[in-house]
Amino acid sequence: MSRRPPGRPVRRIAAALIAGLLAVVPSTAPFAGAGLAAADSSCSLGANGAIKHVIYVQFDNTHLRRDNPNVPSDLEQMPNLLNFMRDNGTVLSNDHTVLISHTAGGILSSLTGVYPDRHGQIVSNSNVRYNGAGFSFPSSFGYWTDPVVPAALNVPNMVTPDGKNAPAPWVPYTRAGCDFGAVATANTVLENTSTSPSGDITKVFGNPSPQATEANASAAAPSGTAARAKAQADFVGFAIHCAQDSAICASAPSHDDLLPDEPGGYSGFKGVFGAQDIDPLLTGQPASAAVTGLDGAPITDPFGQPGFPGFDGMSAAVSLAYTAEMQEAGVPVTFAYISDAHDNHGTAGNAHIAYGPGSAGYVAQLKAYDDAFGAFFSRLAADGINKSNTLFVFTVDEGDHFAGVQKTDCDGVVTPCVYGPNEVGEINANIKTLVANQTTGLGTAWTVHGDDAPTFYLSNNPGETDPFVRDFERQVSGLTAVNPYTGNTDHLMVAMADRAEMKLLHMYTAGDPLRDPTFAYFANADYFLTDFPTSTCLTCINPAFAWNHGDIQPEIANTWLGFVGPGIRTLGETGEVWTDHTDVRPTMLVDLGLPTTYQNDGRAILEILDGNVVPHSLNVHRGSIQALGAAYKQLAAPFGELGMASLDVATAGIVTGSVSDDSTYTATEAKLADWLTRRDALAGQIAAALEGAEFGGASLSESQLKSLTMQANDLVAEVVATAS
Repeated sequence: MSRRPPGRPVRRIAAALIAGLLAVVPSTAPFAGAGLAAADSSCSLGANGAIKHVIYVQFDNTHLRRDNPNVPSDLEQMPNLLNFMRDNGTVLSNDHTVLISHTAGGILSSLTGVYPDRHGQIVSNSNVRYNGAGFSFPSSFGYWTDPVVPAALNVPNMVTPDGKNAPAPWVPYTRAGCDFGAVATANTVLENTSTSPSGDITKVFGNPSPQATEANASAAAPSGTAARAKAQADFVGFAIHCAQDSAICASAPSHDDLLPDEPGGYSGFKGVFGAQDIDPLLTGQPASAAVTGLDGAPITDPFGQPGFPGFDGMSAAVSLAYTAEMQEAGVPVTFAYISDAHDNHGTAGNAHIAYGPGSAGYVAQLKAYDDAFGAFFSRLAADGINKSNTLFVFTVDEGDHFAGVQKTDCDGVVTPCVYGPNEVGEINANIKTLVANQTTGLGTAWTVHGDDAPTFYLSNNPGETDPFVRDFERQVSGLTAVNPYTGNTDHLMVAMADRAEMKLLHMYTAGDPLRDPTFAYFANADYFLTDFPTSTCLTCINPAFAWNHGDIQPEIANTWLGFVGPGIRTLGETGEVWTDHTDVRPTMLVDLGLPTTYQNDGRAILEILDGNVVPHSLNVHRGSIQALGAAYKQLAAPFGELGMASLDVATAGIVTGSVSDDSTYTATEAKLADWLTRRDALAGQIAAALEGAEFGGASLSESQLKSLTMQANDLVAEVVATAS
């Protein structure tokens, strides 16, 4: 997961689970559940009600492709999971992230089925906003209905282009009578313990309330103490969003689940929030008794307090244990987050250092994750939860670029890869110092969202054709840095996107223009470019972080996606179908027979769905519908052909010209604007046609399908030809 330096919003990565390299996968695992409770009988999903459970697992930074050709990939080192997907369903290896390719944006696009310009997290894992006087740095992570800071602006953090709160992902399930369990999944759980008017504690529990009293006491406790962490352990990270008349919400302390902007309205629904109230539902014991992880250890925070261990602490053994417990307690739909395994996080996130591919600690953590999946599938099978009655979905937020020395004398599993000092770590570079040393007249009235793909924000929020912006873009396009690994001078810029191009890449939101960057700077992926803290070195190796993302390199952009269950074809692993994060939601809803209340940016992945579970409208002219879907993705997706070709065109235009003659850039802008208008109109037409067939039973004629496909392919070809 991406991060910001200390002093700005940050949500760090995974928890460590160090296990023996050759430990045997247990055939059974300890668990507190006393058997499978009956889910609400009104929850009936899929064709003829065949699906009784939904288990959605969201990985952070977990790879199918190899980061070192000699070292098995993350999933290759988790055969219990990889073989489960390959043998029982489909693993799509040609999946893609969104831009900017970070944790929040990737997860939220998968949950909502729309690109960041429609859910608001165009840059993550924090935003930058210019408020007229200076810059603020609100976190991307907040409960679904949280406002962006400052709250007085009444702008949702999850904002649609028309300024509304983005629709919530649990709604299709709760409206269908199914309780929805959230296990540390971004923005579906409480993410802070603030008792301010817009804080999560106030929002859910009220202030005054016993929970607010505890949260205030935690906030007043000394930093680094158990008391300071107590409120987070009790209230953050877990939630159950209940269907109406839910037995779960009737038996536990529940609170109004308010979604005032939800399409179609959302009233009378309740939710249970935090381990303090959820753990007793799962264990049958007081909240002082911890849930047991799949490794047999109690799930606690770094101070040994039962409850939420922190987002860094959501290892496979922890997250999957809560998932199983919820399913066994009668919560039939669970969405769970698992943190990455390629960093050492100490005990539930109290430390942080990066591993290189094949290093002993990295391999050990993957082995522990594999053990957890072995125990998880065995436990579910004992509960009668299996591929015959459960839709399993496994996905990942983004890929990563490893910044460090590639080892050639090891494979990691048999021969560990050993890294010496300064052989693992991103190259930190102070962008303010680089600009001061290599440019003239740009000043310091600007900031960046630190990243290997930093977004730049200039004071007073000037337009893209402003002469100062144009001078700024041209000058920073030539920045260089001396690489401490190689001693070579590296040209930092790979590509640039101004606002015209960011709109084509779905990186610009009309709902809150103050958070829109002036331009995006896709850089050499070995570097992390930042202006904060000001003490950041000119260029140096930072061993705390070595896995960069946000950028456009293939190892970052190309991800994977797995489906298993009723209605899913068993295709094994395939790279023939091009997909991205927005396709997850519509594919699930079609398989589950659930409606959608808004238009998705993605499309149902018809190639993996059995004909007997999809509407008749999708089986008629099925091949042509699939061809249209494939053309649509290349037209609309950030990493589709049009998006990447237009980025080449935009970059070429941005670096041209001078103060006296910017005609080439002006012509490029006109071309980008024309493509945007035509792309959005055609993409909207295609999306509406596909969605009508997917959810409305609308018939698409062969001539209509071929005409739309040809139009999409022609526009893509036009942009690609221009880029060439």
